[in-house]
Formats: sequence, C-alpha cells, structure tokens
Amino acid sequence: MPRTKFTVTVTFLALMVASTISQPVEAASLQSCVAGLKSRIIKAGVPRTVVDKALSDVKFDEKVVRFSRSQPEFRLKIWDYMAFLVDKERLEDGAAKLKQHDKLLRAVEKKYGVDRHILVGLWGVETDFGSQRGDFFIPHGLANVICAGRRARFFSNELLQTLKLVAAGDVKMEDLYGSWAGAFGQNQFLASTYQRNAVDFDGDGRRDLVHSVPDAMASAANFLRKAGWSPGSSWGFEVVLPKRYRGPSGRKRRASLSSWAKRGLKRADGGKLQGKAKAGLLLPAGKNGPAFLVYKSFDALFTYNAAESYALAIGHLADRLKGGKPFVTPYPTDDLGLSRAQRTELQRLLLKAGYDIGKADGKIGPITVKAIKDAQKKAGMKPNGRPSMKIYKALGGE
Repeated sequence: MPRTKFTVTVTFLALMVASTISQPVEAASLQSCVAGLKSRIIKAGVPRTVVDKALSDVKFDEKVVRFSRSQPEFRLKIWDYMAFLVDKERLEDGAAKLKQHDKLLRAVEKKYGVDRHILVGLWGVETDFGSQRGDFFIPHGLANVICAGRRARFFSNELLQTLKLVAAGDVKMEDLYGSWAGAFGQNQFLASTYQRNAVDFDGDGRRDLVHSVPDAMASAANFLRKAGWSPGSSWGFEVVLPKRYRGPSGRKRRASLSSWAKRGLKRADGGKLQGKAKAGLLLPAGKNGPAFLVYKSFDALFTYNAAESYALAIGHLADRLKGGKPFVTPYPTDDLGLSRAQRTELQRLLLKAGYDIGKADGKIGPITVKAIKDAQKKAGMKPNGRPSMKIYKALGGE
C-alpha cells in the first residue's frame, strides 16, 4: 500500500476534522462523528448523493480500529513475515502471471523502466495477484478510523479523495472494498496515490485499478519510477558478513561496492563485489542473519509501504521468479515461520485437537492466537500465540 506524504497545506476537510476529532470516541458517538464528516465532505465539493450513499448506516467496526493500531510489517519477525509472503504457492502463481501477461508486462517495463518481475512481486505481496484485495468497505472503514482518533487529518483526506474518485467516475462505489486503511485495487493504492499516479494504460478512457490489469501494472510502475526506481537496476542482493562484523549498517548509509568489499563483505552468490555503485547494508535479522546490500531502487519499494521487510519481500519474490535461490544465510532462530499452506494446516490441527476456531483459512486472528497459546502451554512451550514451526510439529504437522 503506497504511503502518502502530507504537506503543510492540507484539504479543507482534513483541517476541519483534525480540529474537531482528537480523542477516540465510543461507538455510541460514531453517528454524530459521521454526520460531521458528511457535512464537511459535501462542503468540500463532493455531491450529496455520493456522500449519502458512501456513509449511510456506518457502524462501529472493532476489527478496523484494532488493525489500525498494529501492522504486521512492524510487529513480525522477518522469518515469519517472509515465510508466508514468499512461499511455494506465490512463486507458482507469480510464474503463471508472468507467462499470462508477458506482452503487457514487457510493454510496461519498456515504458517505465521498472523490472516486470518487481511489478509481479509487488502484485503478489499486495493482493496475491488480485485475489485478496480486502473486504472492508472503504468509506465505512475510514470513518471508523477517523472517528477513533487515529491520524484523523491523514485519513480524512483519504476519505475525501476516495469519494472524489467516485464522483469523477474513475471508481464505482461497489468497487470500494479493500484494506482497513483505505487502499484498494489490484495493487492497493490509497485514493490520494491513485489521484497522482494512476494511468489509463489500456486506453479505455478510465483509470481502473480494480478491474484492469494493464492500468494496475502501469500505475504501479509509474509510482515506483516517480519514487526513484532506477531503470535497469536491481533492488539489491544478499551478502555474507565477515565474522564479528563491526562496521556500519542501514540502508541510507551508502558506500561503494568496493568499499564494502574492503570491509570483508562478500556476495552470497559467489560473484565479485566491486565497482563504484553505492549501496546500504540491510540487516533485517541482525548481524547473525541474512544481510543485504540495497541500492536506491530499494528505497522506491520502501516508499510504497514504508517498511524494510515489505520491500525485501517484494525484491526477494522478484528474484525467485527470475530463478533465484532462497537466502544463503539462515535466520538466527530455531523456530521458523510458516507458509500460508502450513498456517492453514496448523488451524486444521487445532480443530482436530478440539479448539473451536472456526474454519481453517490460514488467517491468524485473535481466536486462533488464543488457541495456539493454549496448545503451546500444554506442550510445555512459551505461550506467545505465534504460529511457528515448533507448535506446528508439536500438533502433528509435517
């Protein structure tokens, strides 16, 4: 989900809402808050018919508010995050998409200079190639986040821009289903990002990022190019650190490849580490885990969702789709994360063990976490609720 930068100059709606909503409100106060939102959006120029249809019968959504307080990119260990984002199923589906849309992807790559494998990797990470776009009705979700006092100015602007897209005919109201934060479409653009970066690549007169794969791929490429992707470049590559490495790290602390070689770093694939190209050293699992030298283009991926783990997942998925191998250096843990198939199987095993967690769908929510904690406790493990390899095998997983 591309993040949106805010400037000192904000919309009329954002200023008004930010001045009146600063503290979380109770569910009973939601309707009053929504009424105020509707009034201000109409004053900002969106037709009343659009506003009424979008914000009628808004109800308190605990799930939206809960999600707004914690994102997986920032709370999961890198080995958990990568395990379900770059798995066998996504690699197989990604290869199929590359073949299916080969002509289109090459055309987009030629026009914008963004590697087509990166575009497919992003598509896979964001929505599993369009199959998982989110089930939150965006106007209602954004209203809940705003009225709960979560970054009211930011999300108020997203709500306004979303309804402006509907009013302009770019998006239909019934297509406004996506993430709790307001992102939607094949590549989960926020409305403000949509306004700035969406393109009509299929030539039908509409910038349709929900149904049109050409528009979605070209728009993602347009975003990344504007964000700093360097045509013909890579995001980076894995390296091996010397023992007891004490040098600098951080993606923004760039030095030439030759300089990194002098510090004892080596390419994990056995190639030569040399040249003047500048890169920063990324250590997502610390000095004892996989290490990476990342170029400026990595920052373009980071801009899309402001999380290094997210950018790394896209880059690694793209490399694997090109035929690359898994990371050479193992993660510094004895309890690895689970793929999506394994997460689903873990839920089946919990159901078999008598835990009433609903259906096994691979989505680890509070009910599944509670069951995992109990199962871990019974197995003599630390009850942290984490869907990991140890509890998976303890329950009979293979």
